[in-house]
Amino acid sequence: MSTNTTTKINEVVEGFMGLSYADKEYAVEIIEKQLVEIKREKIAQRAKEEMANYRKGKVKAGNVKELYEDLEGGK
Repeated sequence: MSTNTTTKINEVVEGFMGLSYADKEYAVEIIEKQLVEIKREKIAQRAKEEMANYRKGKVKAGNVKELYEDLEGGK
């Protein structure tokens, strides 16, 4: 983490500490919702990349037994 990032985080934490309990709860709720949205975006991007790989034939499909056999070298 860069010094600039650390400084920003410290400023946020200091500001957070000055809030009332109700405002802290509200701030946490907002941050949690933003994190959920970021995770959704990452999942969507990964799914998009994997679908592109699937269309290019870079992804194998099968049941668990077939996948294990493929991993073990076709035993």
